Amino acid sequence: MQKKILIVDDHDDLSTVLTHEFSKLGHVVVLCESRDEAVSLIKDKDFDLIITDLDGEHLTSKSDETDNITCLPEIVPDSRSNVKAFKICVSNSQKNEINDDELKNLIETTLNYKAKFVDQKEIVQNLREKIEFEIPSVISVMHAILDYLMKRVEKIGVVNAESSNLFVALDEAFVNAVKHGNKFDVAKFVRISAEVSAKEARFTIEDEGEGFDVNGIP
Repeated sequence: MQKKILIVDDHDDLSTVLTHEFSKLGHVVVLCESRDEAVSLIKDKDFDLIITDLDGEHLTSKSDETDNITCLPEIVPDSRSNVKAFKICVSNSQKNEINDDELKNLIETTLNYKAKFVDQKEIVQNLREKIEFEIPSVISVMHAILDYLMKRVEKIGVVNAESSNLFVALDEAFVNAVKHGNKFDVAKFVRISAEVSAKEARFTIEDEGEGFDVNGIP
């Protein structure tokens, strides 16, 4: 089924290649180069998937008002050359319209290209990048994201894959969010956030489940 995809990319790191790949699959791809441009497009059109890859200078806003568009990275208060934001988001209004395998293919294509050709070691070592995903509760998609995040932190030496328990910890958190939090309900989202730099990596995984009372745990 044809999907409408928005790619927000200020340096053509992803847009040309992904436009070619997604167009071959029959999808419609719209491109822009800043967060402000993306806001205008999103207000006028419904997108199934939004992919953002922006430097700090294009994460600022000309407006003083908060736009509350959660599918885009947060606004930064000023231009920061060493800050980067990468986000993949399934539009909340379209989350029931994407087939699991189709979604997995779109995300894997994006992440595989970014890992191989965009995340060059000499570049990412000097960056502080916020990486975010807002996606339905699909385990197979979680595995693709986990694989990408591990490659990303390994590349800059934050962890050693052979001696770290990070993979196990993230995998358990992802599965818990899908299985226990959202109870495999694809209408509920999992939100994954990673802040990565040469010195540290911080991860947050959120689901839309009902939660539990910690005082009720035996």
